[in-house]
Amino acid sequence: MIVLKATQDKVLSVLQSVAGIVERRHTLPILANVLIRKTGAQLQFTTSDLEIQIRTSAELDGDVGNFTTTVGARKLIDILRSMPGDQTVSLESAQNKLILKGGKSRFTLQTLPAEDFPLVQEAANFGPAFSVPQKVLKALLNQVSFAMAVHDIRYYLNGILFVAEGKQLSLVATDGHRLAFSSATLDVEVPKQEVILPRKTVLEMQRLLSDKEGAIEMQFAGNQAKFSFEGMEFVTKLVEGKFPDYNRVIPKNHKNIITLGRVPLLASLQRTAILTSEKFKGVRLNIEPGTLRVASNNAEQEEAVDELDIDYAGDTIEIGFNVTYLIDALSNMDQDMVKMELADSNSSALLTIPDDAAFKYVVMPMRI
Repeated sequence: MIVLKATQDKVLSVLQSVAGIVERRHTLPILANVLIRKTGAQLQFTTSDLEIQIRTSAELDGDVGNFTTTVGARKLIDILRSMPGDQTVSLESAQNKLILKGGKSRFTLQTLPAEDFPLVQEAANFGPAFSVPQKVLKALLNQVSFAMAVHDIRYYLNGILFVAEGKQLSLVATDGHRLAFSSATLDVEVPKQEVILPRKTVLEMQRLLSDKEGAIEMQFAGNQAKFSFEGMEFVTKLVEGKFPDYNRVIPKNHKNIITLGRVPLLASLQRTAILTSEKFKGVRLNIEPGTLRVASNNAEQEEAVDELDIDYAGDTIEIGFNVTYLIDALSNMDQDMVKMELADSNSSALLTIPDDAAFKYVVMPMRI
């Protein structure tokens, strides 16, 4: 049976959309495979790592009929990548093997039975569905994902908190030293739901989401989240645990406020970061009326000082930060101006976007 017949670029893009979660080496060999299911003319491709399952549907020519198998996902992609984009390729089934043909090339691939593929058991009781444009969710993820923890023993920090309540969707990430918050408005009112999406899910979603207006539909259950967009269905397990109360972390009523250009501040921090020590990424900010001075030094007794003119008439403050935490936040914003709110040298700083309450970034000071 000819399972599919289409141009290389078409087949490759369908496979790549589901193969991001596939590990090359897995304790369960079948999880290195993609499940291919043909029903009539409709093809369905499914991958899983037992935590996440991604499924997409496509119409790629071939014989009409019912057929199902699994084949090595990465191998198939590697072979397709080696062929020209406009070349017609076909996948045929023959005696427990799949034959991939393209031009004068022919590859015979081993398969594993489809019934052995461990599909994720979908939760029975998902909450009400709601949706936002893809580009909105992509922007929210980009604004907070850099603040996620990596391999923290407080496992609930290795991901992003999604809070849907009323007509608002908020995303929060923190690694204990900094916290990023971003929100968007929903079209419908939803009852309060809070879930923590794992880090791997977040990175995969960022890879798959586009800057299109098309909607992505979300549904949350006790231990699962489901996302549907552009013919794709993405089901993921959630991180269990209690996320810190982010509202208590976000400072209110800091009296010293500076509004300045994001790009000049970022450039100044990047310059002074060159002379911070590898282990100790500290920079000092000296803020006084009219001037912001950024300074750093290292174990070799080298020193960098950079000055920016600012419109400021508040207290004189000297405060230290891990420069990476400031650079990460400024690099993931695209606005022209940034607002910095401070109390004193021992309190956390709040970075926001002027006239936009949807984004907040809190960073703890460090002793220098």
